[in-house]
Amino acid sequence: MNVPLHVRIQKRLAVPRWIELSTAIFSLLLALAVIAVLFRALGVNPIVAYRKIFRGAFGSLYGLSETTVKAIPLILAGVGLCVAFQARVYNIGAEGQLLIGAICATGLALAFPDLPAWLLLPGMFFVGFVGGALWASVPALLKARFHVDEVLSSLMMVYIASELVNYLVYGPWKGLSEMGFPYTDKFSPSAQLPRLFRTRIHYPTLILGLVLAALAYVLIHRTKWGFEIRVTGENPEAARYAGMNYLKTVLLVMLLSGGLAGLAGVGEVAGIHYRLRYPQGVSPGYGFTAVIVAWLAHLNPLAVIVTALLIGGLLVGGDAIQVALGLPVATIHLFNGVILLFVLGGELFTRYRIRLEWRRE
Repeated sequence: MNVPLHVRIQKRLAVPRWIELSTAIFSLLLALAVIAVLFRALGVNPIVAYRKIFRGAFGSLYGLSETTVKAIPLILAGVGLCVAFQARVYNIGAEGQLLIGAICATGLALAFPDLPAWLLLPGMFFVGFVGGALWASVPALLKARFHVDEVLSSLMMVYIASELVNYLVYGPWKGLSEMGFPYTDKFSPSAQLPRLFRTRIHYPTLILGLVLAALAYVLIHRTKWGFEIRVTGENPEAARYAGMNYLKTVLLVMLLSGGLAGLAGVGEVAGIHYRLRYPQGVSPGYGFTAVIVAWLAHLNPLAVIVTALLIGGLLVGGDAIQVALGLPVATIHLFNGVILLFVLGGELFTRYRIRLEWRRE
């Protein structure tokens, strides 16, 4: 008599908090274990590598400050992605929206260098938010009206934004004082964000990110619109049947997601570089890394603060092991890819219950 093994996958009606937390931790630990195997394959002792990563990111005041610097754009973009992903609108174009926000802020800074800081800096954040939001509205409208896959459309717009930055810094905005480098001229002092003591932490953007994370949590879990976002994400057809406007929800979550990514771009040009640079000089992939931050936080905007610091620490520590152990630059991308793979895999165990059954035949 055959008694074959059957696998049943059942969707959970409710996901306990302990399952979300334990799955996230376990997924991260598995990812780090796989990365350790890859380190060994490269001839590097994993324990030594992880020790250097931890010391580089958290073992000194400089490391902690640089980790915070990396975390700032990840918090802003990650919170925006949490809002979009809650509605199951998969905005993968935060990198492009970040660059557009940087372009808009730079345009205002270069056009009105003599404006006072109290007027110019808020204006830069405003136009950066609007620019990122409008850039995100294109894939939103394509999805809601014509059922175009937003993953592809938002991703393709990243390359358009990247080439637009290249056009500007190699063309009309190329700085006369930059000795031929693809940078704009340096912003006037009134367009530069203040920093915390002698670090590179532009604290106005950090405070803005923390406040927006709290507001996004309240929006998603304590408001009527947040309820509509979650219902739309769980079952778009049920949302339509209940009278919820699908087009409105998709458009608004994408506008908010793109706008927050645009704010991250403003922080980079006004708080770190004080100019617009070539695309990788503005953002070494913060918009893509924010996807990992959002999923690792299980789409909880408050948890994004923690996961952004964690991933920011990996980025800083990755730079440290490149120098100390001679590993290639692609090591950072390897980290991100493996972590994202395991975090997304963990979602299966979070949202679904897997049962093994022996059935007689």
